Amino acid sequence: MKPKPNTAAAPIRAIPQFFIHLLRHSTRMKSKAAEAGLWSIWLSGLMLVALSLYATHKLPSAKDRIKSPSLNRKVSADRAGPSIAIFAAPEPFAGSVGAAQRIAIRSWLGLPSRVTVVLFSRHESVVAFAAELGPRVLVEPNIDFTFLGIPFFHSMVARSQEFASDICVFVHPKTILLTNFVSALNFVHELDCDWFLFASPHNLSYFPFYLDKDGKHWLREDGKRVKMKELQEVITQNSQPNNNEGRLIMAWNRGDFPLHTGTLPPFLYGKGIHNHWVINEVASSELRFVLDASWSISSFYMTDPTPRSNKCGGWSGDPSIEERSWECAGNSLLGALYGSSLFHEAKHSSLVKLLRCNGTYLFADTSDNIVHIFGNAKAFGLLERRILHFWRKKKLAACARDVNSSHGVFNWSLKDQLKPSVGLDYPFTLESLLSIIADKNRTIVLGVAGFSYKDMLMSWACRLRGLKMTNFIVCALDDETYEFSVLQGLPVFRDSSAPNDTSFDDCHFGTKCFQRVTKVKSRIVLEILKLGYSVLLSDVDVYWFKDPLPLVSSFGPAVLVAQSDEFNTTGPINMPRRLNSGFYFAHSDVSTIAALEKVVKHAANSGLSEQPSFYDTLCGLGGSNRLGDNACFESETNLTVHFLDRNLFPNGAYGGLWEERDVREACLKKGCFILHNNWISGRRKKLERQVLSGLWEYDIGTRRCLLSWH
Repeated sequence: MKPKPNTAAAPIRAIPQFFIHLLRHSTRMKSKAAEAGLWSIWLSGLMLVALSLYATHKLPSAKDRIKSPSLNRKVSADRAGPSIAIFAAPEPFAGSVGAAQRIAIRSWLGLPSRVTVVLFSRHESVVAFAAELGPRVLVEPNIDFTFLGIPFFHSMVARSQEFASDICVFVHPKTILLTNFVSALNFVHELDCDWFLFASPHNLSYFPFYLDKDGKHWLREDGKRVKMKELQEVITQNSQPNNNEGRLIMAWNRGDFPLHTGTLPPFLYGKGIHNHWVINEVASSELRFVLDASWSISSFYMTDPTPRSNKCGGWSGDPSIEERSWECAGNSLLGALYGSSLFHEAKHSSLVKLLRCNGTYLFADTSDNIVHIFGNAKAFGLLERRILHFWRKKKLAACARDVNSSHGVFNWSLKDQLKPSVGLDYPFTLESLLSIIADKNRTIVLGVAGFSYKDMLMSWACRLRGLKMTNFIVCALDDETYEFSVLQGLPVFRDSSAPNDTSFDDCHFGTKCFQRVTKVKSRIVLEILKLGYSVLLSDVDVYWFKDPLPLVSSFGPAVLVAQSDEFNTTGPINMPRRLNSGFYFAHSDVSTIAALEKVVKHAANSGLSEQPSFYDTLCGLGGSNRLGDNACFESETNLTVHFLDRNLFPNGAYGGLWEERDVREACLKKGCFILHNNWISGRRKKLERQVLSGLWEYDIGTRRCLLSWH
């Protein structure tokens, strides 16, 4: 008989089995937990590496930010794309030049974008052409021009900043643009940084297509449209070496940063040196992402079959003037002055190139042999655009090599342009200037200045430009003033007999320097009178409110009209030595010439300035030749001297005008034609008084006339 099992002991025997099973389960769980922990650690590490790489990518160095800007993922709400303002300075629309400009500008208006064209010009043919094309073409005359009508590039750029557009473009008026120009601008406009783009157009001698009447399509002779690919092939096959660097295309967005940190020198438009300066300055300022888009933009101009004799090339100014070396001389002088510090041999080979291969844009840095591949901003994320399939990357890299080699190397050398000319010889003598400048009545306005008064000279010239007076010339007393005036586009001649030891700060009224300088003025006036031209001489410290020529010339021949220097508000204004020789009008006639000869001879033998010689010779010692309260008569030459009404022509001490709170308003109430900034001692005090009064028309910092902006 089997014994009964002990039921109380069964659980006791089962406990070890339970613990063994629990232990085994616990071990398996710990093993899995350890394995999961290892996987977690590994994945965390991988995530940290990825995040580190991503952070490194998102926080690049300054150099990487310039070479590889990120793209803005936001799609513009305006489906028409950014607005584009194209600026150009055309020549008068005449002959083959006018025909070439017409085609080029029509090609701009036919681009698939919101394009507005702004033409800098004062010529009536440009105004008529713009009227034909409607409101999308504007004519802007309010910039600085030389006396030959050549526009100043620095003034063009400054004026362009006043126009509301997303993108500014500067193009030579004969350069034709194709549709991929807009494609490139649309692409770079999506960059999340400020940018500057430039491109060199192709030079073609053959182009078999013509533009349709809307300017949107190029057609064959049979009237069929030409595809973009065929246009590009024809341009590439017929392209010639481009030696005219004045035709560069430049574009930039209106962003948060300026173009550059420098001040644009007063370059004359046409030579092309200004393009080099801008590109180099923008790149060195490191405020913008700089792109050479010559490899992605199809643009061209036709070779002129009848090249001009102008060695300078580019804009030629007034076609009626045969001698055109003025603009060449001015820009050559700028090259000599600024070349060593600004051009640095134009290190543009290190700039990023924008290439387009098979619909994909590439950013290539040839100096480091790096190509960054970017696809469509809407189709790829930032990281996806960088990590492409190997075959795709290889294919695009090969395309980049082909594009680069097919376009060749652009020649940026400035060595020839920056060679300073030895003894720059400008073409205009006094006689040649008079024939160009004088008005229909053979009358000119003459200003005489030395280098200490160069800024006041420019304010005076800017004011006359603002009054639309173009019949003024400048006599430079020294080489520095002469070169400065050339750079500012003034009609200037050098008086070789003028004293060469004029002081910068000590050449004001009463000084020996002042006495020597003033005697130059009457001698130059006499020389001009003998050449058959009437003269209104005006010191450069005279501010003009309106044109006085109609009034002062109305007194007729044999009458010298002069400002009175009398400061008393009552009594005669022709008192002894109160004839102001800093503002007077002289007719070119026998009596006036004879009288001026006596004045010049008297001044040459005097130890004083020329002003006492004027009064003592024409009005007699002590005023013995006075007529009434406002005239004199010199009987030997039969010349009458008329003293001008001081309410209309006040001197610096009359009526306390310079002490008025609003000098301009006080003068306008009197009906002033001019206001003389005399009766104050010292150049600096005179300059300060005029600037603080608001009667100042020249921005010394930007080298631009202020009045042209009003």
